[in-house]
Amino acid sequence: MHTALQSEKNLERVNSEHGSNVSAVAVLVAAALIFFLRLGARALWSSEGRWAEIVREMRLTGRYFWPTINGHLYFDKPLLSYWFIVVTSWFTGTISETTARIPSALAGLLGVALTIVLGRRLYDRATAALAAFVLATGYSYVFFSRHASADVETVTGALAAIALFAANCRRPDGWWLFGLWPVMAITSLTKGLIGFALPLAVIGLYSLLEDGWRSLVLRLTHGPLHERWRWLHQRLRWFFNLKTPLAAALGLFIYWVPFAISQARNHSEAGLYMVFRENIVRYFAPFDHRGPVYLYVPVIFALMAPWSVLLPAALMQRHHVLADEERRDGLRTDLLALTYFWGTFAFFTLSRSRRSYYLLPILPAAALLVARLLREPTASLWAPARRVMKLAYGLLAVTALAGGVIYLMPPAFRPGRLRLLPPAPRQAAFVILWLIVLTGIGFAVRKLNGARIALSTGLLAYSGMLYLFVFAMPAAERYRTERPFAQAVRAHLGDESSHLALYRLWGPGLVYYLAMPRPIAQFTTPAEAEAFARAKGTAWVITRGRDAGSLPGARVVVQEPLMRWDPPSESRNRYLLLELGP
Repeated sequence: MHTALQSEKNLERVNSEHGSNVSAVAVLVAAALIFFLRLGARALWSSEGRWAEIVREMRLTGRYFWPTINGHLYFDKPLLSYWFIVVTSWFTGTISETTARIPSALAGLLGVALTIVLGRRLYDRATAALAAFVLATGYSYVFFSRHASADVETVTGALAAIALFAANCRRPDGWWLFGLWPVMAITSLTKGLIGFALPLAVIGLYSLLEDGWRSLVLRLTHGPLHERWRWLHQRLRWFFNLKTPLAAALGLFIYWVPFAISQARNHSEAGLYMVFRENIVRYFAPFDHRGPVYLYVPVIFALMAPWSVLLPAALMQRHHVLADEERRDGLRTDLLALTYFWGTFAFFTLSRSRRSYYLLPILPAAALLVARLLREPTASLWAPARRVMKLAYGLLAVTALAGGVIYLMPPAFRPGRLRLLPPAPRQAAFVILWLIVLTGIGFAVRKLNGARIALSTGLLAYSGMLYLFVFAMPAAERYRTERPFAQAVRAHLGDESSHLALYRLWGPGLVYYLAMPRPIAQFTTPAEAEAFARAKGTAWVITRGRDAGSLPGARVVVQEPLMRWDPPSESRNRYLLLELGP
């Protein structure tokens, strides 16, 4: 009888693990569809032009250790994120929107997989799969996974370092340290020293707080100094051990090598200077991006929409039960997730340079906390957290219902200048997905609990991201004008590309789409532009409408068009191609 019962339990465990593995694979497939479908359907946007143009010029010149935009050095970021695109271009054979974005999409997918790994370590397989799905369908994570930049690569690298620690915390001085430091070095080579600083801050904070704030304060303020040091040394054994100096030296060597090669080849220390300027100076004494100290409080809700409405309840619940949480393999699971969240939040808040997307590394931690909330039996939740969760979902459901009605409203019924906007794109796809969302809401409200809220919000999140990124944004490309303007300029110039100049203009995306074989001349004063025109006989000058008046006698040849909903003042920001005689 005992053998039969044991066999039945083993079978149930195997079936449960199999089901959870299927869920994990399904999440990865769903994430891949959102990240890769129609990845190149949109023209480059904002900072994407920098990554695409730097790689285009690297391929033109063969100088892979010297990043330039229109021939001018641009070492604001380390080299690795550019090299990822270079390697992708070897497979695709060209530089395109798709090529520039593939590394981010792959990094985003790897981040989803690592969330599954960390979630299984902290909680269970089902919670891990749900956390990965929450991450993969949050607005900003999808956006930056489809965006040519180093942002999602940084998120994934920091997550990899924290997951590696979570898997080896019982062996603080093990050989895994020779993986931790290289992972942080590679992460730092994508965007900056945050790849070292953020994981070390989170891991160190967790190690000190493992017994709670009171214990930390007591240990650091009472007793002989040597006892305090002994306790601190014990808590930070992953750092204070014989392997760490060697592992850290390996990581720092990996980080230093590209800069050293760049310096040797180009006889310039610009790379290391920009590391200092963009990381140390910007953190403590910023020269731009000075957001208010409270910036990240509202930002977190925008970054992980629509799941962010559940974040307050998740934080309330986790803090309520933290004192009674049981240990699992020596790791206080809720404490690590909370430390990951609050440590990241504090790290970026304490920086004096703040921008909304800097906070992206917090998203895996937030996804784990929300998944943990939704996987707990609703009746066992702390009453205030349960009420906040249901209220937040109710607001989300009402917003989804009302938002769909407003979105489908014919232009004639809109107020003011909104009537000038075109109808919603791909309305048939929107209606189908919206009906799926409404079905999920109807299912959830019949018996409001965590499982049904998770299903309904998941349908809303996936449908929303699918419509926005796969249907709506590509359809809206007809109203974006930078790429068509550049194509019109190239058609007009023909073989006279050497007569082209930029006036009071720095536009990496425009330079990329112009795709000139050599750098375009750039001028900031009328005298320089006129001297160029005299030397060439006739010059073609690209500038913005607001600066055209400082070039008297210039004739407008090509103009970036205005849309009917743009205010007249927008013409000041539009590109113009001017013919400038001697």
